[in-house]
Amino acid sequence: MMNPYPFLEIDDSSEPRSGFEFTTATDSTSLLSDGVVAVPLIHVKLIRVSGEERKEFLHNLMSNDVKKLALGALQWNSLNSPKGRMIANMLLWQHDDATMLALSADVHGQVLKKLGMYVLRSKVRVEDASEAFSVIGVAGNGADDVLARAGLDRPAAPMSGAPSLAPSTLEITPDMFIVLAPAADASACWQRLLASGARAAGTAAWDLSQIRAGLPRISQPVQEEFVAQMVNFELIGGVSFNKGCYPGQEIVARTQYLGKLKKRMYRIRVDVAGEAGAGDDLFADEFGEQSIGKIVLAAPLPEGGWECLAVLQTASAEHGGVHFGTPDGPLVQVLPLPYSLG
Repeated sequence: MMNPYPFLEIDDSSEPRSGFEFTTATDSTSLLSDGVVAVPLIHVKLIRVSGEERKEFLHNLMSNDVKKLALGALQWNSLNSPKGRMIANMLLWQHDDATMLALSADVHGQVLKKLGMYVLRSKVRVEDASEAFSVIGVAGNGADDVLARAGLDRPAAPMSGAPSLAPSTLEITPDMFIVLAPAADASACWQRLLASGARAAGTAAWDLSQIRAGLPRISQPVQEEFVAQMVNFELIGGVSFNKGCYPGQEIVARTQYLGKLKKRMYRIRVDVAGEAGAGDDLFADEFGEQSIGKIVLAAPLPEGGWECLAVLQTASAEHGGVHFGTPDGPLVQVLPLPYSLG
């Protein structure tokens, strides 16, 4: 097996260690505050779908219009249960004669197996592509300048890749990029990024960037907890309401067109001495011991506390009195997102 991150030693904490100037997740988010970080995205894995029927195959399974995914474009998508609950969300793009999917590493195996079960007689091949590339996140104010100094392609706009035929750089937002370095070239690419001004950081720095961009990541602790709109997926372009059927489509459509959505994803801060993580419960004064939401993604702050994306009752978010962990736990502060919830 080829190690896609030959420049790292990875231990059970999922934080890369070798050659780094930090030892904790908090150090990683501190580095993000000071400039541009380069993050080995060891918590992300890849799936490659090839074959002449691949677009139709994925289109019939995913929440978005995969048939309209053009060369050089990126697209958010989700794979849902028949009840409309998200099993995984992923980023899609065309790469040569295949479609690539990037998703949370802890659900990668399950999704790979599920897609394989749907192939049947389709002219499609589904395979693990995680060993082919080192997936490196570059984030922070000035990230595009670091890419330019490192000699890496700069996409034309957010949610696009460069070059278009086989992207090596993906732009998520103006401050968030993914570099796909072939495993054989990964060490050289990593060193160029560091020499160009990026600071080596762990996954918490990327998570904090993702939280501040309002972009969810569905991981094992929150699988099948949310309909797409609960994590604002239609607001970031992850759902098409004009395509044909796919698993869970009826529930997703009904949620969109019937009544007001009772839960949404918010960006929050909680000052807690311990840890916060995906799947942790939230409570509100008016609901007593009944959970009114869950953490989707969390990252520690340099000054203490945690910043998170969390799905919770919209009424509770508007009225306040939301508690973390227990009905009398620390109060949660709701922070602004970069887009409107409507």
